[in-house]
Amino acid sequence: MKKQLSQNWLISKSWLRFLIIILLVIGVFFRFVNIDKKIYWGDEVFSSLRISGYTQSEMKKQLGNGHLISIEELHKYQYPNPEKNTADTIKGVILEDSQILPLYILITRFWVELFGNSVAATRSFSAFLSLLTFPCLYWLCKELFGSSLIGWVAIALVAVSPIHVVYAQEARAYSLWIVTILISSLALLRAMRLKTKISWCIYAITLSLGFYTHLFFTLVAFAQGIYLIAIERFRLSKTSIYYLVSSLAGFISFVPWIWIIITNPQPEAVDWTNTKQTLFGSVTRWAGIFSRTFLDLGISPSDPGKLKIALIPFILIILVLMVYSIYFIYRRSSKEVWLFVLTLIGSVGIPLLIADFVFQKRYATSRYTLPSVLGIQLAVAYLFTTKITSVSTKVWQKKLWSLVAFIVIISGVTSGLIQSQAQIWWNKLPEKYQEYPKIANIISQGNKPLLISDTDNILPPIQMLGYLVDPKVKFQIVDKNHLPEITNGFTDIFLFNPSDLLKAGIEKIYNSKLQQINDLIWKITKST
Repeated sequence: MKKQLSQNWLISKSWLRFLIIILLVIGVFFRFVNIDKKIYWGDEVFSSLRISGYTQSEMKKQLGNGHLISIEELHKYQYPNPEKNTADTIKGVILEDSQILPLYILITRFWVELFGNSVAATRSFSAFLSLLTFPCLYWLCKELFGSSLIGWVAIALVAVSPIHVVYAQEARAYSLWIVTILISSLALLRAMRLKTKISWCIYAITLSLGFYTHLFFTLVAFAQGIYLIAIERFRLSKTSIYYLVSSLAGFISFVPWIWIIITNPQPEAVDWTNTKQTLFGSVTRWAGIFSRTFLDLGISPSDPGKLKIALIPFILIILVLMVYSIYFIYRRSSKEVWLFVLTLIGSVGIPLLIADFVFQKRYATSRYTLPSVLGIQLAVAYLFTTKITSVSTKVWQKKLWSLVAFIVIISGVTSGLIQSQAQIWWNKLPEKYQEYPKIANIISQGNKPLLISDTDNILPPIQMLGYLVDPKVKFQIVDKNHLPEITNGFTDIFLFNPSDLLKAGIEKIYNSKLQQINDLIWKITKST
């Protein structure tokens, strides 16, 4: 009888691996399908400017003198070219974007030089990096739980996780950040187990990579330190000494960039964090952030309230699942396991909660809570694997938890299908940019269209439109206090987000009328 049960279990285990491989294939598909369909939004435009090696001031000076600009000339500042080298790329990051850190920008520059500068090629590097998440996650689960099956289940969850798919298709450093979090965590656990100098050297290297990937990696590294100190019971053991030396080495490698951040601050880069929000607004935002781990239908702040209300039951169920998985791993696993998961969840989550609810700084966004999301997914993977495969679990409980796991997976797959067909998603700020595709379509319908704007709109609006309009569209950008010299030959002339001076000047000097099409675009018509 026992032998028969064992054989049945082996069959079910092999089927489980087969299903997980299917989900892995689906996850890879979601990461690359229609990768260039969504608008290339503001943050990505800034990434491409940094990759090009030009600075904002250089771009504005060269484009803002009122001459006619083609799409090709506009995008000269969006990809590498012979005029700028790697040193210029580093210089641009230092002078204008020191807070974004240079590792992703530099590697992506080489990627674009190798595979081309299209939107698909640029974003594909993030998608490729997201594939590295799978082996790293598997090895981490093997090291943490001592179970390959938990590793497979974790891979299945992450493969179809909406939040991972969203950032796998964005030309920013988030996929690289996820990978560095996983490899540094793996390196730490392995060094604690092996206790060799080479393993601690590897950990120091992973720290350095993480520090140069994302500023909030410092919080992850700090949480790893808390974990090790707690496991070592606050004793100055040999392991503690090795950790301190490795951490110090990793930190010293980051000191030069800390100095750069201090001497070249860009406070305007985080102005959006000053947005005031009610307590209820903060709570609902946090609920939405974490629910996107398993379900994401693209709901954004600009969507009707009825849609958000309809999602409340589903969000509550997801939050209950997350809380229970954390409780379960705390009750059922060893201290080495649950403490690691909890410190990973709290590494960024706790500081952001404090910033949000105590200091009313709106730092909490899905992209910043990725370490917490990884920790939650580890807890859920442990919960599902234990409940479904444990000998002590009753048959009806196994069926129940199998159903819960199935629903979670289906939620992710459904989210991926919807997201893959959309042109704009919540992470692209639809409340600000959802009209851009319509604007681009209106402009492109003209036979010989010209779009006029001033230098304040070059980055990111004009560059974003450059990816959306037809190649026949010409641009003319003038300084804020100047008027353009409009040449003949254009059948349709538009103004994008013009200043009052620009509108009044064109109406007066060119004896024209302006027809407002929407909040951002006007069309010049002849005066009657």
